[in-house]
This record gives sequence, structure tokens and C-alpha cells, in this order.
Amino acid sequence: MSQEQTGANVPHKGRLILIPNTLDFGCIGPSQEGGSMPDLREVIPMGALTAAARLRHWVAENAKTTRAFLKRVGEVCPLATPMQEQDIQVLPRPPKGGGAKATREDEQAVQALLKPALQGHDVGLISEAGLPGVADPGAAVVLAAHRAGITVVPLSGPSSLVLALAASGLHGQSFAFVGYLPVDSSQRAQRIRELELISRKAYQTQLVIETPYRNTALWQSLVQHLQPQTLLSVSCGITLGSGWTRTNTVSRWRQEKLEIPDNIPAVFSWLAA
Repeated sequence: MSQEQTGANVPHKGRLILIPNTLDFGCIGPSQEGGSMPDLREVIPMGALTAAARLRHWVAENAKTTRAFLKRVGEVCPLATPMQEQDIQVLPRPPKGGGAKATREDEQAVQALLKPALQGHDVGLISEAGLPGVADPGAAVVLAAHRAGITVVPLSGPSSLVLALAASGLHGQSFAFVGYLPVDSSQRAQRIRELELISRKAYQTQLVIETPYRNTALWQSLVQHLQPQTLLSVSCGITLGSGWTRTNTVSRWRQEKLEIPDNIPAVFSWLAA
């Protein structure tokens, strides 16, 4: 009987651990200027932090932000592996627009990132912010892990989408995250009207995000093209000391001026009457 048949020298597979990141991108909010970095324990459970401190192998959306995260983790829980010995592999960037199907080469590149897990080591998956795999290209790694028979372990942490929905007061039992809207103004207006129609027919909250420097442009489009009675909410800087959420009808928003920072992530949501 061969070694392969007996299972000899075949390592037990490691796990893919989904490690939550903060929503502050390692920054200090406007109301915290001159202050210290927010304590990780205020937004991420200790169980997730201790799990992160034990890991050596990582699949990351961004290596720089992952190192910054690990530095903050080390201030709370000593790292089992020194920073200079951390193995951080960067997830290949998906095609812009998010609609293109992954090529065979893309799939092979993702599978290669799981080699340490196949050799018996736990691997951490981490996004730049929030939960990996949610509004995040890390989902491709999670799917590859399932296909390879690797156990996937998600850990609790902040999700800007869920927190924004909870704080909005909009319908939380039926909602859809639709990502980014078109940059072109006419295409964006058409998409907004399409999503508002879906919201009205299905009584479903719609959530979108935008690159922070385009926050104001998106907000202006929403106020302009949504119907007056539609409820519109924006959450900005969630979990920062300066964070806020405001919800009102579009007709009321048209009578007010809202200033949204161009350097802090925001989530926009609406529910058509």
C-alpha cells in the first residue's frame, strides 16, 4: 500500500481564518486630530485579535495596511511571529467594474495563495477594512478554499454595510448591496432610477458605496434623481469618534445642505415608498 493510500506524510490541512479589520483605514478621524490611534478592542473582539496574533501566513488586499493592522494588534496581543517574518501575499486585483469573469490564470493565482493551508498552516484572510469577502475581492479566496476542502472560519468584526443599515432605520429584513454606481452622470442617473424602482416594488433597501473623493457627487445625484418621498440615508466614518448617520426624505434633503468629507468612506442607502 502506498504512502498516499495510507495517508502517511500527508499534512493535515490548515484553516482559512477570516480576520476582521477596522473601518478607520488606520487613520484618525477629524474629531481625534492630535489624539492617539483608536484602541482596536473598541471595535474588534479580543477573540479575533488573539487569532490574528497567532498567524504567520496571510492573504491580504493590501500588504501595507495589513502590516499597519498587525502593528496595532501587537500592541494588544504579542505577535507569535515577528513582523519581519510575517508571510503576506497580496490578492490579485479584480478587473475594474467587478463584472468580468475570472480567467483560468486568475483562479490559479488565487489557489496558489492557499499553499500554506494545504501544507498544514492556518492562513489569515484580511481586507483593507471591515469583513473579508463582504464587498471585497477576498471572496475568491474563500471559494477556492471550499473547493480545496479547507475549513473556513469567519470571525466577528465591523461591517460598514451592516452598521449603516442598522443605523439608517430603513427596511433591514430585505436589502441589497449593489456596490458602486456608474461614474458617468447620465448612466448613474439611469441606474439610480432603476434601483429605486426595484426598491419600491420589492420594498427593499438599496445600499451603495463610492470612492471617498466622489462622495459629494454621488450624494448630489441621489438627491436630484430619487423621488421626493423616498427615504435616503448616509453613514460616514462609522466607528470613528466623528462618525454619523442621518436619514430623511429626499424632499427634506433638497431643503438642507449636507457636507460629506472627501477623505472618509461613506455608505448611502435608500428605500422607496
